[in-house]
Amino acid sequence: MASSPSYHLTHCFFISQLKIGLSGRPGCVLSSKSRNNGVRGIKASSVATPPFPLLQPPQLEESSISQLEPADPDFYKIGYVRSMRAYGVEFKEGPDGFGVYASKDVEPLRRARLIMEIPLELMLTISKKTPWMFFPDIIPVGHPIFDIINSTDPETDWDLRLACLLLFAFDCKENFWQLYGDFLPSEDECTSLLLATEEDLMELQDQNLASIMRKQQRRALEFWEKNWHSGAPLKIKRLARDPERFIWAVSIAQSRCINMQMRVGALVQDANMLVPYADMLNHSFEPNCFFHWRFKDRMVEVMINAGQQIKKGEEMTVNYMNGQKNDLLMQRYGFSSSVNPWDVIQFSGNARIHLDSFLSVFNITGLPEEYYYNDELTSKPDSFVDGAVIAAARTLPTWSDRDMPPLPSIERKAVKELQEECQQILAGFPMTSEEDQQLLDTMPEARRPLEAAIKYRLHRKKLVEKVMQALDIYQERLLF
Repeated sequence: MASSPSYHLTHCFFISQLKIGLSGRPGCVLSSKSRNNGVRGIKASSVATPPFPLLQPPQLEESSISQLEPADPDFYKIGYVRSMRAYGVEFKEGPDGFGVYASKDVEPLRRARLIMEIPLELMLTISKKTPWMFFPDIIPVGHPIFDIINSTDPETDWDLRLACLLLFAFDCKENFWQLYGDFLPSEDECTSLLLATEEDLMELQDQNLASIMRKQQRRALEFWEKNWHSGAPLKIKRLARDPERFIWAVSIAQSRCINMQMRVGALVQDANMLVPYADMLNHSFEPNCFFHWRFKDRMVEVMINAGQQIKKGEEMTVNYMNGQKNDLLMQRYGFSSSVNPWDVIQFSGNARIHLDSFLSVFNITGLPEEYYYNDELTSKPDSFVDGAVIAAARTLPTWSDRDMPPLPSIERKAVKELQEECQQILAGFPMTSEEDQQLLDTMPEARRPLEAAIKYRLHRKKLVEKVMQALDIYQERLLF
């Protein structure tokens, strides 16, 4: 896309676009990229308070910033004419897709600050429990898509229901999603493992995760075969003429769904929601934004956390799944992170290190569910401490007795044993992390699921290597 002036999502911006009638579509729209870890992230929800002050939003590299361009003006226009509003932010896209960025400095306030409003009429929502309720209710009485939705398991098939609703919206005359769908990632651009081949799944080098994804793929395929058979009416057949189309819709539903309690009038219900524009926010383990339902006029609000300071050009983020390991992030969204503070390493030996000593060496404070790096304890912040070190504090076998200091000989032996087990874990992989990185560097045009699979195993190795480094530092600072 040719370079164009920066477009800010403000009232004046949208009015000007309506007057001059700019149009066009981006040539390639991808799912967004997680700036925390360098992998492609996909959208979902979280309203949890960020528990990791150490994970500050990273600074983008100069090359990455230079590749970002303002989003197509039509991307703004189709929402503004339907009462979507945003304040002080702008959408940009680069080689890895969309992101939302601050268009001005935001000083910290005691209360959360509004940056985006999306009306209910633009969303696709379905209640989590029966009787199924849709807001807005776009399905006419007697349409066979309702029978298909009604045949799903209320406990497990939320993604299948939402996929059916999305496909139906694409087929509805003059529906907003017919326009917004142009900006969703295509089958070739999705990182979801639902779209992975058997070769892609093998590259995960995780048999358990590969097995789970095979079952998920079969589940989606069998549902399509059951409902899109030769005897299905034309109004159903045209929604997904091949299984790939339906599985793509399921991957969009899984990766962009927001789970939220919504109130419409006197009715309060938990719903699975596809919320346009809000689904372009990228992932961070320390997000600066969250979602909120405003019942008085039926809006989803995107809010900046109270007390959050934002610099112009900084990316606006949410936390997709708080407290989840990389394998669960891969199942749902198709990305992972080497600094996921919730990831784990399975140790099998009897070696133990002293927990309180390990935490004090790295200035980590708080409880296990709320560990954070306390930089107030040192005049020189430790750049080594990140989410991987927090994960080490949770996952390393430890013992704790505040009245008994660790014996250097015991600690030294335990550290060596844990490092040896880490070496054994790394030796179990057919390739090293350096070889994985080299492979990624030499295959820039790889299929998205394949790229995500290689990054997943690379991030597992990076975590193990980081734990080994942390144990080295622990020895040096504590024992010598």
